[in-house]
Amino acid sequence: MTENVSESPSSGRHRSGGANSTEAGRFPLKLATAAILLALALAVVALRLQRLDELPPGLNRDEGIDGALALQVLQGGHAIFFPVDQGREPSAIYALALSTLLFGRTLLAMHLPTALGSAGLVFAVFWLGRVLFGQGEGGRPAPWRGLLIGGVAAGLMAVSISQTIIGRTSYNKVTHMPLLLVLSFALLWQGWKERSWWRIVLAGLCTGLLPYTYIPARFTPFLFLLFGLSFFFPLGSFTRERVRSELPRAALFIGVTALVAAPILLHFALHPEHFLMRSREVWLLRGGQENAFGSFLGNVWDYLLVFGLRGDPNWRHNFAAQSMLKPWEAILFWLGVGAALWRWKRPAYRLLLLWLCVLLLPAILSRDDILPHFLRMMGATPVIYLLAATGFWEALHLLWERRNSAGLPGVQTLGRNAYRVAVALGLAVGGLILLQGALAYRTYFQTWANLPEVYEANETEWAELAGTLNAQPAAIDAVYLLPYTISEHFSFQYMYQGETPVDVIAASVPYLPYELESALVALHYPETVKFVDWENDRVSGDTLAEQHAVLLLGKYGRYEGADEHGSFQIHTFTGMDLDRPWTFYEYLEPLTVHYDGGITLHGLALGRGEEQLSTEEPLSLGRDRAGWIALRWQTAPGLGINYSISLRLHDSEGGRVYQKDALLLDLRHRRTGRWAADELVDTVYYLDIPADLAPGGYELRLIVYDSATLSPTVELGVWEPEIVLARVRLEDGG
Repeated sequence: MTENVSESPSSGRHRSGGANSTEAGRFPLKLATAAILLALALAVVALRLQRLDELPPGLNRDEGIDGALALQVLQGGHAIFFPVDQGREPSAIYALALSTLLFGRTLLAMHLPTALGSAGLVFAVFWLGRVLFGQGEGGRPAPWRGLLIGGVAAGLMAVSISQTIIGRTSYNKVTHMPLLLVLSFALLWQGWKERSWWRIVLAGLCTGLLPYTYIPARFTPFLFLLFGLSFFFPLGSFTRERVRSELPRAALFIGVTALVAAPILLHFALHPEHFLMRSREVWLLRGGQENAFGSFLGNVWDYLLVFGLRGDPNWRHNFAAQSMLKPWEAILFWLGVGAALWRWKRPAYRLLLLWLCVLLLPAILSRDDILPHFLRMMGATPVIYLLAATGFWEALHLLWERRNSAGLPGVQTLGRNAYRVAVALGLAVGGLILLQGALAYRTYFQTWANLPEVYEANETEWAELAGTLNAQPAAIDAVYLLPYTISEHFSFQYMYQGETPVDVIAASVPYLPYELESALVALHYPETVKFVDWENDRVSGDTLAEQHAVLLLGKYGRYEGADEHGSFQIHTFTGMDLDRPWTFYEYLEPLTVHYDGGITLHGLALGRGEEQLSTEEPLSLGRDRAGWIALRWQTAPGLGINYSISLRLHDSEGGRVYQKDALLLDLRHRRTGRWAADELVDTVYYLDIPADLAPGGYELRLIVYDSATLSPTVELGVWEPEIVLARVRLEDGG
């Protein structure tokens, strides 16, 4: 083997002569190092730490869940693993809890741990580059090579637009994992070479913390194992005495790692279902795969494209689906990969190759609707930039060799030009970092931050709502009702600090009266209800449901007016009547239809807004074309079929011009196969008929069908699947 990780640099220092050990010889290196560190510091302050209390502008669902768990920790709810939302490792939760304790429930508290982790990763990569490449063959010092590779790698990472976006969003676990991994290898490498026991202990500490961060960290034991075993090939390169001498350091590292990781490993041993909670959901072969190898190759291809051609399309991870590496960076990356393959016998190059292959697997072996997924690549991100920097060094070295067969000189051969070369090198690398940093700054703060896609992806309306309600004085005997697709919103829960009670309700059309009434009863019959009406259906998922909620609240209470707040308005109601059941309709008109599939329709009601209309007359719909229909159902004993319905509008010639399909669900969102046989179930559906349909008379028809097979059930005695429910008249929409 040409070189091994435990070689001492002492022989190189002796051979280099006294000039290299003098202060005059070291000063140019220190000067260049200072210039690069200053540039890195400016880059991370400008791109990672500036305006964290404003950008990103809101909190997405994942951030909200972490925030809610952090509040749980601050209230004494500690855990080594949080089995919420397919499982959450604890590092991000506890970091966020500490940040919240220091800075309150704010955007700054949410974003700061990730930003600090991302900033720390930049400097850790700089250190690792110097550690890995600061020596040449035979242990000869190569400080300029280490400085340049570390500086370029850290600089490219610092000014990457995708790393800037990820490094400011509350993805604590995502930045903690690569940071700890880089620190582990830097400490282990130095500790092994210098026989420094305390560095090896710290390396074990960092490695043992990896399982507490992010699921891809579970691949890191394979990286350490493969790298360690690589020193035994070719067989016989390690003598028995050599193995015996290295064993105490290996035992110390493994022992500390195991001790630190023991609590979470014990948790997974006692709760094996937690270990695979999230992995089962994203595993490439989940649910079976006919062409598993083809799917694997497809993923490999998708992730190869990130090196210069295509990137993550998620606005929370990237800007405009840009590739992780710009084309010129990708050229350097592949040049670095080629150099690492050529010099694979050298431990530093071998480590980079193994690291890249092993830590890309979490992304390649997962299945997503949108690929590539930069977060799952984060374990490999440091080595990607180190390989690009290695390619830069190799290109520079090749150019120098073509100019001077003596090769790229070290400081000891620069003579009186040492200062000039050092300053030029430091300024060149620092200038490159600052130039690309300026472009990234403009892209992030002036373009990305103002895009509507970013506003939507970060659910900014909820942050604005929390800020507005936090500023309101406490209202006596009042409650805020917030419509959403489900009955909780973690981001709002984290940010809202007002004293007035708030309830997030599922604005689901068929169950809206039940949701509103039960929410008010649970809140002890408040005198005043303040209902948030979003300006678009992107937030609640159903604008019609919000409109009908306002109508219902007005029907059972007294409307006091509305306050406008930009992306939403707040309607106020008083004197709510909770002494009678809340419904869209006052009565059901008789209609009995027995189906051969074991389900019966027992009645219906029609209306528009809060007004119920007779089924004897046509349902007249004005310019908004919005109406509703209520249907009552009962199932036969032992029914194991889940039914759906199809409401269809037919014109005078029998042509279908509108269709609305929906699952049949009861108030507890159970399908028909789970209904009790004697239970009468009422369902309500909105008719959001397109405004461009021509005015005139139509028929509203109903089909009931098996949700799984799509086969319709037919009316007994008639043996037709379609029945006419009502006549509809569309008025002129002009």
